Amino acid sequence: MKKDLKDIVLLGPAYPYRGGLAAFIETIAGKFRDQGKKTKIHTFTLQYPSILFPGKSQFSESSPPDNLIILRTINSVNPINWIRTGMRIKREKPDLLFMKYWLPLMAPCFGTIARITRKNGHTKVIVQLDNVIPHEKRPFDNLLTRYFIRSCDGFIYMSRQVKDDLDKFDSSKPSEFAPHPIYDLYGEPMEKNQAKAHLNLDRDTDYCLFFGFIRDYKGLDILIDAWRLLKDKGITADKKLLVAGEYYGDKEKYKEQIKVNGLENDIVLYDSFINDEDVKYFFSASSLLVQPYKTATQSGVTQIAYHFDLPMVVTDVGGLAELIPDDKVGYVTTPDAPHIAVAIEKYFLLEKENEFRSNLKTEKKRFNWENMTDKIENLYEKISR
Repeated sequence: MKKDLKDIVLLGPAYPYRGGLAAFIETIAGKFRDQGKKTKIHTFTLQYPSILFPGKSQFSESSPPDNLIILRTINSVNPINWIRTGMRIKREKPDLLFMKYWLPLMAPCFGTIARITRKNGHTKVIVQLDNVIPHEKRPFDNLLTRYFIRSCDGFIYMSRQVKDDLDKFDSSKPSEFAPHPIYDLYGEPMEKNQAKAHLNLDRDTDYCLFFGFIRDYKGLDILIDAWRLLKDKGITADKKLLVAGEYYGDKEKYKEQIKVNGLENDIVLYDSFINDEDVKYFFSASSLLVQPYKTATQSGVTQIAYHFDLPMVVTDVGGLAELIPDDKVGYVTTPDAPHIAVAIEKYFLLEKENEFRSNLKTEKKRFNWENMTDKIENLYEKISR
């Protein structure tokens, strides 16, 4: 007998917290709400202690999302709070507790809440896994992740890499594949020169975009070296690299690398978090997104590019190549400067922008939120039998 999913509690980052994780939780809650389901989000009173947070602020400067119930209840480092939150959700008896997992630091908090909730004999726990094994490894990662994985009933994964990592911890529980949907909360694409004007960029220059939090594994250092190679070949006379995002690490090493390579006039830096309402300007002003990642599972930035029909160069790591058909909507290459430089050069010399943008309009149809909600419901039905 099919068990209907009517009441969902979502647990994870949400307003007033910012970033792609919050955008995911808020969007999936909105989609379920639009389907007539009762939805409620539990988010943090404290997400990261200041000493552990590498950025300038954890909080959004944008307006709160409309028509969502968001409760600030969770303290990620307070075990008494975990017990209280778990007892509260246990008493409420939702059909589903849906969580997003991205970092072992959250495993004790989320795992404890999930274990207490499940004791009501009714609520099922499904987690959407961004990462199982983190990009930046720390002691006790495996121990913490194992504790969390054992607290769940089923899993949604968005790339083959994540499934392979999950199988190292648990290959017996039900799971479903659903690729990362396309974010549609950043506004519609703009005319390129209009976006350039808003950002005070030169209308006669082509911009290659590096977007998002700047962490070592995302390979900005590789891209800077690649840009030097392109400049040496005379490819960048009418092109610049546009770097938009907040540094989550030592920004001085990048500034020194830019200086050593003589690229001060070739790279435009927006050293801050990009608010949701400003994202459209960067993607609309650019001719190409470059993701020179050293490691990856999947990327929300890729899906933003799909929304804005912006062609991409990505590296063949994790699940990125699963999202980008090579020589159709972009190029897939190895994570080193020479190969990334070749891909960028080929894109402009062969004048691929219009062709790839046209292909993007068709290709992106497979990345929709309804597919994600359907997979969650399918998984819920499996674990409820």
